[in-house]
Amino acid sequence: MEILGDVVSNKRKIQRGDYLHRTGTRFQTLFAVRRGSLKTSVLEEDGRQQVTGFYMTGELLGLDAISTEIYTCDAIALEDSEVCEVPFAKLEEISLSIPSLMHQFHKIMSREIVRDHGVMLLLGSMKAEERLATFLLNLSQRFVIRGYSASDFNLRMTREEIGSYLGLKLETVSRAFSKLQDENIINVDNKHIQINDMDRLRLKMGHSSCAA
Repeated sequence: MEILGDVVSNKRKIQRGDYLHRTGTRFQTLFAVRRGSLKTSVLEEDGRQQVTGFYMTGELLGLDAISTEIYTCDAIALEDSEVCEVPFAKLEEISLSIPSLMHQFHKIMSREIVRDHGVMLLLGSMKAEERLATFLLNLSQRFVIRGYSASDFNLRMTREEIGSYLGLKLETVSRAFSKLQDENIINVDNKHIQINDMDRLRLKMGHSSCAA
């Protein structure tokens, strides 16, 4: 993110519910989340919005548009947020003189691929509790990387958005939260999550891979 500071051309504030970019618009810019959080989604044939990802401070949006040169999803702010615009052409130009920048960029892209594989695993083989446990543990890891608590955090997305992302109905997500709370693995207070027993939550996963 420090290196990207030399590339950034503009900082942009987005109000909760506003679009950062829409599906089908021309790709020119990557976006680094400076503050807040966003979700990405695609429109299904039946008109439903399918959530495809959640992004928090320090993460990049728009990587999926590099090959097609158009944004393949909508990006919407989950709360009042701020992003840094990173012109891709400028990034490529600077990367020629700073090999370490391209190396870091490749690492970011690799992490995105691993994340996509994790989502496929979630949707293909896990039960509802396993999906939710994996989701919460991944959020925990991402908060720790940013210097926040691993066990005490607020969700910025709704239960419905979590369900869309995990391939679960709203009522199934609510039941999974309630079951984890009944077993005293987590405490839930609206969007506030307290993980009481990280080891037992990991056991709920049933798999070693975390998706987000």
